[in-house]
Amino acid sequence: MFDIHEELKKLPQKPGVYIMKDKDDNIIYVGKAVNLKNRVRQYFQSSKNQTAKVRSMVPNIKEFEYIVTDTEMEALILECNLIKKHSPYYNIRLKDDKMYPYIKVTVNEDYPRIFITRKHLKDKAKYFGPITDASAAKDTVEIIHKIWKIRKCNRVLPRDIGKERPCLNYHIGKCSAPCNNFITKEEYNDYIKSAIDLIEGRHEDIIKDMRKQMEEYAEALDFEKAAVLRDNIKSILSIAEKQKMANSGLGDSDIIAFARAFDEAVVQVFFIRGGKMTGREHFFVSAPDENTRSEVITEFVKQFYSGTAFIPKEIILSEPLVDEESELITEMLSQMKGSKVTFTVPQKGEKQKLVLLAEKNAVITFEQFGEKMKRDKERTVGAVLEIQKALGLQKDIVRIESYDISNIQGTSSVGSMVVFEYGRPKKSDYRKFKIKTVHGANDFASMEEILRRRFDRAVKDDSGFNKLPDLILMDGGIIQINAAKNILSEFSFDIPVCGMIKDDRHRTRGLIFEENEIKLPYNSEGFKLVTRIQDEVHRFAIEFHRKVREKNLIHSVLDDIPLIGEKRRKALMKHFGSIEKIREAEVSDLLEVPEMNIKSAESVYSFFRE
Repeated sequence: MFDIHEELKKLPQKPGVYIMKDKDDNIIYVGKAVNLKNRVRQYFQSSKNQTAKVRSMVPNIKEFEYIVTDTEMEALILECNLIKKHSPYYNIRLKDDKMYPYIKVTVNEDYPRIFITRKHLKDKAKYFGPITDASAAKDTVEIIHKIWKIRKCNRVLPRDIGKERPCLNYHIGKCSAPCNNFITKEEYNDYIKSAIDLIEGRHEDIIKDMRKQMEEYAEALDFEKAAVLRDNIKSILSIAEKQKMANSGLGDSDIIAFARAFDEAVVQVFFIRGGKMTGREHFFVSAPDENTRSEVITEFVKQFYSGTAFIPKEIILSEPLVDEESELITEMLSQMKGSKVTFTVPQKGEKQKLVLLAEKNAVITFEQFGEKMKRDKERTVGAVLEIQKALGLQKDIVRIESYDISNIQGTSSVGSMVVFEYGRPKKSDYRKFKIKTVHGANDFASMEEILRRRFDRAVKDDSGFNKLPDLILMDGGIIQINAAKNILSEFSFDIPVCGMIKDDRHRTRGLIFEENEIKLPYNSEGFKLVTRIQDEVHRFAIEFHRKVREKNLIHSVLDDIPLIGEKRRKALMKHFGSIEKIREAEVSDLLEVPEMNIKSAESVYSFFRE
C-alpha cells in the first residue's frame, strides 16, 4: 500500500521530474522541479492558495513516482518527453504532432543534390523550411529537376565519375550526368545557384534570362527549344504564386498567438524565414480554464520546440512565458539550436502587428472549428457524464470497456472487447478472443472465459491489459451482467457493470444497472454513446467471427487436398476468391495460378469430383 505521507519524507532535495498517478495506475500529471522534496510536498499542503487545477487533481492522486536528474535543464527535457508520451489528463497537451518538410541542398558535396527531407541535420547542407505546404515543396523540387536536370543519385562524385554508365534519368532528359563528365562542375554549380534563387523566391532574374534566351531561339527559328523555355517560365511563375512570400524584414522567426474556449485552444504560428513569410499553421491544445494564458503558451512552446527540427533565432509571442520557466526554456532552446534564441512580447511596431494578425487568424480558426469542438465535446465527454449521472456513480468515468460473444450454433465462438476513453473509441486497446474451453452455444460460460483471461492478464501486469475500466458495458442483459460480476468477484475488482439491452426491433433501448432498467432520453448524447458502443462491440465481434469461420472453412477443405500446402492454398484463394469457384474450375483454369503445376491442379480437380 502506497503511503503518500511516508513517501513524501523520502523525496530527495534534487532536481527531477515527478509523475502523479490515480488509483488505476494511470498517469494524470507530469511536472518538473528544481527541488523535488519542496515541490511535490506543496501539492499535499493547505489548499487555500492552490489553483483550481491543483485542487481538482490532488484528491485523485493515489501515488507518485519521481526521476532524479543532474540539472533542471535535463528535468525540463524529460518532462516534455513524458507529457508527449503519456498525454496526462491534467497537463496542457499539444494535440498535433506535425513534422514539416524541408528542401535540402547538399552544398557540402562537389555536385550537390536537391531533395525533400523531414530531418534537419548539422551536416553543412542548406535547408529551406520548414514548409507547411508539402505539395508546394514537392512541386518546387520537381520543377527544379525538370529545368536544371540536377542529379538524384547517391554516387560519390568526383570519386565515381566514369565508373558506370549514366542512369535512366539522363536518357529521359532529367539529369545532366555529371557522373560521366557530360557537364562541367562550373556549369553544374550555376544550375544549383539558379535553383537556390528559385527556392528563396528570387524569380525575376531567372525569368528575365529565360525570356531573353527564348526570344533568341525564336529569332533563330528554333521553336522547339523556345517552347521548352516558355513552359519552364510558366512553371516558375506557378511556383512563385504558390510561395506567396511577403517581406517582413524579421530574419528567421516564428510568430505565436492563440484563442481559447471550451477548455481548448487554437494556437496560430507564422513561420518567417530569411525575412519572408513561408507559411502558417494552427495547432489544437487542451487548455482548461484554470490555466493562465502564460501557462498555455509556455506549455505549447516547450512541447512544440522540443520536437521540431528547426528553431528560429527569435520567437515572438502574444503572451510572456511563465516567469520561473522563461530563463530555463531560453537556455534549452539555445543549446538545441547551437546559438542564442530570444523571446519577444512586442507592444508596438511591425512585430505587434504580426502578433495581432496571428491572433486574429487563431480566432477565425476557432470560429470555424469551435462549434464543432463544442459539439464533439458534448457527444464524447458530455455523453460520458450523462451516463455517469444516470447511473448515480461518484467516480469519474474515463475508460469504458464493452464485451460481446459471437458464434453460429455454437461453432467458431469468439469474443470481442472494445474500449472507449473520454467517449472516443481507443482502437489500439481493442482485443479479440477465441473461445478455448467452452463447446457449443453457451454465452454465459464463454463470457466468463474471456473476462477471466482479460483480468488475469491485468493482474499479471500484461502491458496490453494493465489498464482497468471505470465502467463495463455488456452486450446483453442479466445473464451477461452476472457473468461479468462473477469474474470481477474472483479478482476482487470493484467495477460497475451494466447491460445494454435492445427492444423488439433489435435497437438499443437502455441500460440495466443493479437490476434496474435505466432509460436515457433517446435524443440525449448519453443514449447515442451507448448505441455507438453497442454497435461497435457487436461489429467487432461479428467481423472477427467471420474471419475465423472463413479460415476454418478454408482449412477444412483445401488443406485436405493432396499436394496443396499453405502457399498454394493462399494462391488459389487469391486467384479464385472463393471455395465454390475453385470447386467449379477446370484443370486449365487451375493452371493459371503461377504456384500450381499439372499434378497439383489434377489433385484439386479430382478432389472436388470424387
